[in-house]
Amino acid sequence: MCKGIVGLDRRRFLKTTLQAGVCLSIPQFIPGTALGKSGSVAPSERITLGAIGIGNRGRYVLSCFLREPDLRCVAVCDVRGDNRKRAKDQVDAINGDKSSTPYIDMRELLAREDIDAVLIATGPNWHATAATMAAKAGKDVYCEKPCTKNIAQSLALAAIFHRTGRVFQAGTQRRSLPNFAYAIELARTGKLGRLQTLHAHPGGLGTQMSGWLPAEPERPREEVDWDMYLGPAAWRPYTSKLMNAFHFEKGGGMVGGGCLEWGSHCVDLCQLANDADGTAPVEYEPVNGQLHARYANGVKLVMRNDGWLPLGSCPVRFEGETGWVETGDDAEFGASSPSLLLRRGTKIPGYPADFHVRDFLDCVKTRALTRANADAACWAHIACHAANISLFLNRKLKYDPKKNEFIGDEQANRLRSEALREPWRI
Repeated sequence: MCKGIVGLDRRRFLKTTLQAGVCLSIPQFIPGTALGKSGSVAPSERITLGAIGIGNRGRYVLSCFLREPDLRCVAVCDVRGDNRKRAKDQVDAINGDKSSTPYIDMRELLAREDIDAVLIATGPNWHATAATMAAKAGKDVYCEKPCTKNIAQSLALAAIFHRTGRVFQAGTQRRSLPNFAYAIELARTGKLGRLQTLHAHPGGLGTQMSGWLPAEPERPREEVDWDMYLGPAAWRPYTSKLMNAFHFEKGGGMVGGGCLEWGSHCVDLCQLANDADGTAPVEYEPVNGQLHARYANGVKLVMRNDGWLPLGSCPVRFEGETGWVETGDDAEFGASSPSLLLRRGTKIPGYPADFHVRDFLDCVKTRALTRANADAACWAHIACHAANISLFLNRKLKYDPKKNEFIGDEQANRLRSEALREPWRI
């Protein structure tokens, strides 16, 4: 970005100077594609992207970015050599050249002033730290979830994006899907009557640590940079099983679901349905294999694994005084009355990220808030972390969202944060 021009990014600078007739030592003849003719996008309007963490999920989300005509990916970064090669090949095939640069260390990618935004799809142990580093480097951020490992990180994440003014989008893409948006609209507009109970599928309610497995011989850095893979997580010896572990350091060291995986989707949707993007429940209690929470406005939140209609993964259910609605990844609905579903609109099953990526890119250009902005992500994750702590301690907890502390429970308050491995900081 153009660091010396306050409030003016590179794309706007190029556009305004060209419109004003300022000489930029450009050739006399300019290709039509450079000016955005023939359906192409002018370079001054193109967002440049760096992709960090490009394993299975990262490659999928990157493919959604690469489908957008106003984006060009110029760099990829991963601690694994096989991931870097696949991602570079993927990017170069779209760009039609070999110019994208692969990196092992994300700090080298973040130092590039020609990169506007980054996709962060590393392991969850890195998400908050990498997003903070990116914001400080002047990059807008699309970050996969769970975005934070604890309550303290959630608050710090929101604070850094307020302070830097960068755009943030959490990878909770169901906010951008029609069936979930429609169910949320029913809840927010009173079509269900006064809200009473919200139900979220947490993807498991057990808590466990990522563990320490028997050591294996470390691989050469070009193949696997184990130290960078661990990042801020506690050190442990190299093992390929942890290298491929989907749940490695998912949240507060607690995995096995623990409200953080599906919870960061489903609880997030319940937060929006309750107009609670700026707060979290004030009470949490384990009840017969479920986690019950309550908001200050009296609405109840139930995190449960069982008893759902067969509507696909990641289901949510919203209940009011006069009606209820339930939906999931199949994009089908259950409702108390067929009349509630008359305006449900387009059916898009699965959970594609394309709409969410487009929302992010539009907000990079307009500087508007994304659907899953840093504040929304902060409070949805706090709700999940507080639920995790209640489960871990196996007792009822009261939480003060203004002071961001548990009331009268020193042990619970100590679990709001954890130490990061040197030299990483947030």
